Amino acid sequence: MKTQRRYDIDWLRVIAIGLLLIYHIAIIFQPWAMFIGFIRSDDSLEGLWAPMRMLNVWRIPLLFYVSGMGLFFAMKKRNWNQLLKERSTRILLPFVFGFVAIAPLHIYIFQQYYNMPLSYHESSGHLWFLGNIFCYVLLLSPLFFYLKKHDNGKFKKALTKLMSYAVGPLSMSIFFMLEVSVVKPQLFELYAQTWHGFFIGFLAFFYGFLFVYSGETFWKTVSKWKWLYIGIATVLFTIRLTGFGDISNMYLTTMESNCWIFGVFGLGYRYLNKPSKLLSYLSQAAYPVYIIHMVVLFVGAFIILPLEIHPFLKFVGVILFTFLFCFLIYEFILRRINMLRPLFGLKRKSNKVKTPIRIFKNQIN
Repeated sequence: MKTQRRYDIDWLRVIAIGLLLIYHIAIIFQPWAMFIGFIRSDDSLEGLWAPMRMLNVWRIPLLFYVSGMGLFFAMKKRNWNQLLKERSTRILLPFVFGFVAIAPLHIYIFQQYYNMPLSYHESSGHLWFLGNIFCYVLLLSPLFFYLKKHDNGKFKKALTKLMSYAVGPLSMSIFFMLEVSVVKPQLFELYAQTWHGFFIGFLAFFYGFLFVYSGETFWKTVSKWKWLYIGIATVLFTIRLTGFGDISNMYLTTMESNCWIFGVFGLGYRYLNKPSKLLSYLSQAAYPVYIIHMVVLFVGAFIILPLEIHPFLKFVGVILFTFLFCFLIYEFILRRINMLRPLFGLKRKSNKVKTPIRIFKNQIN
């Protein structure tokens, strides 16, 4: 079955990973960076944290939503066995490889920077996200295949009807609030390797699938009401930023998070759902860049932070270093060495040589 490519979802994945890189670089310039295993600049830029606080409540949930949407499209042309094999190759293999070979590298650089005894530590590090995604695929695929089989059932009709109202997508926030109530996280933004991160990711992945499953209605709704969602999110962020006592709480933060995400979905659907050569390149690069970015970032910090320049120039310098070398490594190593491609989430290139007969068939088809 041929499926229509959703370029806006590809763009949102690329943009989310780009923002993730900038967010991680901003952490280096916060006084508490070492407490979460980041190299820390002696010169802080705490002013960076206001926009990062806005970003932090929706950047990771957005990736989980998009991952759930991606599974919907993957299931369109695969059965259960094919899906499990494909997700094992694309997600589990890079996660295991990263656990033993990638995350330990930036831990080693951290130790070197602070003159600590050098030692090897297996760690999921920033790749915890991949482990969660694979668990969700295993847990939710039976239900998703059941829904796929009953594509014209009462549940889908009711879901589509609900998604036709502006409050429809927002109603899912109730379950995110329930998660906060049960898990009681220390911070809403504390996703990595926590039960809060696991369950909020589970919900976002689940509803990401359901939103696409519901059909075009969801996308028309978020496109129509995008500025309402962004307006609500802005008000809730202002309340959170100014810290109005008990008014600012995690229940409101769940609503803020989802409002930002639905606003972003609406903007993407309206303006980004079109192909481009740049998108084709970046959508392939985003996954391997995500895998290697922490190592490159730490190397950049190792080189740039000791320089006698203004801290903001250091921040810009680490950004440029990270993006430049991530793409150089992707372009000239990961993309071109076939043996490495599966370890970084890329499909192997076919080694088949086109014969004159095959070329002729391609031309007449």
